Amino acid sequence: MLTAIGRAFRTPDLRRKLLFTLMIIAVYRLGVFIPAPGVSYTNVQQCLNLNVTQGGAYQFINLFSGGALLQVSIFALGIMPYITASIIVQLLRVIVPRFQELHEEGQSGQAKLTQWTRYLTIALGVLNATTLITTARTGALFNNQCPLPIIPDDNIVTILLMIVTLTAGTGLIMWMGELITEKGVGNGMSLLIFTSIASGFPSSMGAIQQAKGWGVFSIVIAIGLVIVVGVIFVEQSQRRIPVQYAKRMIGRRSFGGTTTYIPLKVNMAGVIPVIFASSMLYLPALIAQFNTPHEPGKTPPEWVQWINGNLVKGDHPLYMILYFVLIIFFTYFYVTITFNPEEVSDNMTKYGGFIPGVRAGRPTADYLRHVISRITLPGALYLGLIAAVPLVALVSVGANQNFPFGGTSILIMVGVGLETVKQIDAQLQQRHYEGLLR
Repeated sequence: MLTAIGRAFRTPDLRRKLLFTLMIIAVYRLGVFIPAPGVSYTNVQQCLNLNVTQGGAYQFINLFSGGALLQVSIFALGIMPYITASIIVQLLRVIVPRFQELHEEGQSGQAKLTQWTRYLTIALGVLNATTLITTARTGALFNNQCPLPIIPDDNIVTILLMIVTLTAGTGLIMWMGELITEKGVGNGMSLLIFTSIASGFPSSMGAIQQAKGWGVFSIVIAIGLVIVVGVIFVEQSQRRIPVQYAKRMIGRRSFGGTTTYIPLKVNMAGVIPVIFASSMLYLPALIAQFNTPHEPGKTPPEWVQWINGNLVKGDHPLYMILYFVLIIFFTYFYVTITFNPEEVSDNMTKYGGFIPGVRAGRPTADYLRHVISRITLPGALYLGLIAAVPLVALVSVGANQNFPFGGTSILIMVGVGLETVKQIDAQLQQRHYEGLLR
């Protein structure tokens, strides 16, 4: 493996792409530690040292920002506005016919959809920046447990400057991700998410070792390795549906007559259902935080107490059950809107393709729909089990939220890692090397 990496850096064109990618990642990580204007860096660090953020409604978003959210840095919003915008644009394809037409127009249509995604990212950035500043001013960002002011001088000019800065930070992250895709090794947005998640692993592992000792630390490492192996196995698993193309004569030349397959992954939804389920469960906690009295000694309403007791901490059985059920629901929902059996069947008929033993047209679409429904169930159960691992760890090994091998983290890191290695391997093979993979 080290020899293959050495070959990659000895290839001039690939070396430039790797170094360019590393440079962008370094700039991205630098921005995580630059505080936004008007933010008291000293007070933020003291609040972070109090460890009052455990179980907060912002831990999930903080994971995707690489810790920038709770530090209220210029990159505090991270990549989440872009992820949300991309998901919304995908959903609009089902609702708005114009978006589906753009999707079918090819490269020009995709460029317009990308432009709409950028506009929506900036709009969501303004909305998220306003929400973040409001929670920082009221103390809800640290569960109302840190008495120090995050924004000491919260006049209107400072607030507007912070909104512009945070939104610009989101735009800059989006631009850096696109630069990695165009001039780097590819998967720009995914690599930035990978970097954000991986940056938190050393501190999480160190916190577990210091708090629980080497015994629990070793158990966490063993559990993590088992999870990684399982994720790799399932992520690489697919159902291959054979497709045969009839031979056609055009002039004196024959076309077709080949046999290929449609690869249907067991986990076609990726990590999207986990993100949806986590976001849905964070909404009640977020609403409860805004309705928690800030005055000392004042008791919050009963419904706020119920939410704080049942839907905030991941070690509660009701939270675990809802999380698992929501992941299964969103897995089926996302696969349904992203994979269209009728469209696949029509494309096969257009180019003379057919599935052996299945008639073309509607029977082919029904067959594909049946296969998808069969493989989506194990994929949904797999996502639910992987996402539940850190929740079970809260109770079993007492690793608390410092448990680093969360389902979302491992799914993203393994998926992005495999895809990046495959892309580098493909570029090496184009230059007559053996590649990274054997």
